[in-house]
Amino acid sequence: MNRRTTLILALTCAVAVGNIYFPQAVIPLIAEGLHVSPGTASLAVTATQIGYTAGMLLLVPLGDRLPPRSFLVTLLALTSLGLLVAGCAPGLPLLVAASALIGLTTVAAQVVGPLAAGLVAADRRGAVIGTLLSGSIGGMLLARAFSGSLGEWLGWRAPYLAAAAVTLLLAGVVALNVPMTTPSTRQPYPALLAASLRLLRTEPDLRRSCFYQALVFAGFSAVWTCLALLLNGPSYGMGAQAVGLLALVGGATMLCTPLAGRLVDRHGPDPVNLVSMLGVLVSAGVLAAGVLGGVPGMTALVVGTLLLDIAMQSGMVANHARVYALRPDARSRLNTAYMTCAYLGGSVGSWLGVRVYGRAGWQAVCALVALLTALALARHLMAVSKHSHTALWRRNTSSSPAKPGAAATK
Repeated sequence: MNRRTTLILALTCAVAVGNIYFPQAVIPLIAEGLHVSPGTASLAVTATQIGYTAGMLLLVPLGDRLPPRSFLVTLLALTSLGLLVAGCAPGLPLLVAASALIGLTTVAAQVVGPLAAGLVAADRRGAVIGTLLSGSIGGMLLARAFSGSLGEWLGWRAPYLAAAAVTLLLAGVVALNVPMTTPSTRQPYPALLAASLRLLRTEPDLRRSCFYQALVFAGFSAVWTCLALLLNGPSYGMGAQAVGLLALVGGATMLCTPLAGRLVDRHGPDPVNLVSMLGVLVSAGVLAAGVLGGVPGMTALVVGTLLLDIAMQSGMVANHARVYALRPDARSRLNTAYMTCAYLGGSVGSWLGVRVYGRAGWQAVCALVALLTALALARHLMAVSKHSHTALWRRNTSSSPAKPGAAATK
């Protein structure tokens, strides 16, 4: 696992994640080009998200069953095909169907993580995970910006066709540069699908990692879902472009996740989780000042969202490192369970956030973030305390002198 391989895998994450998010920026152009309403055109985005969830559940576990490099190249090639079909679609039905295929197969980022974890030494795993996550963040941010600009210049089909070419080129690069590894299991496909649920039941550290990320990501999603409502409201009176510009501030997270990974390698995931959760709590307090409006309020939103992004993504690095260390032979299935729980938490957070905002406003959303994070923090402190007591008991037991007569009894 050299630097070049790490960069190629990070680029793979960027392209895969970018393929999920770039259609969001061209929905108005799709609506205009296909002569449908924006709400109807957004079915393409919905189909991509549904396909992505299905891909995590149905395809990612195969990363333990199939040769990872070949599987990754196949996924990228199928994604490129879906993007090509979408870019040439004469109407909305075919575009929606192609979008579902794009979402289903662009789970490459979730295959890359377990692959990289198996190629790198344990004491460098956190740093590599942080680098891969930086690629995912960069892909999400840059895809929205470039697809919008390219679409305005050449039409809505251009971003799809450009993404198809880039993804196909990347498939060739991966095939030539990523090492071939051996699958970790020969279990049949139905057993692989059931394994994620079984691992949730049998692995306590997987359950708590899922619990942490589901709650923190729920708060994260609530903030970003309601942010547009706040900026479009009377306190600011800004358009949707303001949310996009504010999201670009999160680009600083790309520099912080590799650092978080190195801290995980040095100190373990638990301390990084602790600092991350405290960071989310602080961000909730800063974000609450966003109701002030004007320069003070916007400053609070910029600082608060940046801190929230850094804390949430750093916690994800720690959780991934903990999860990948549990069962080297089942990393893809572990990742399926973890990411599915995280995305479910994010979906519930968005739903809760909108309803809380409608009833009590922005400060109530910030209180929701604080409450969800406090629950995760309480669970984390209990786990750390339990582990400390267990380690102390084992140390005392191993160092205590044998009882008189023990040798004679033996």
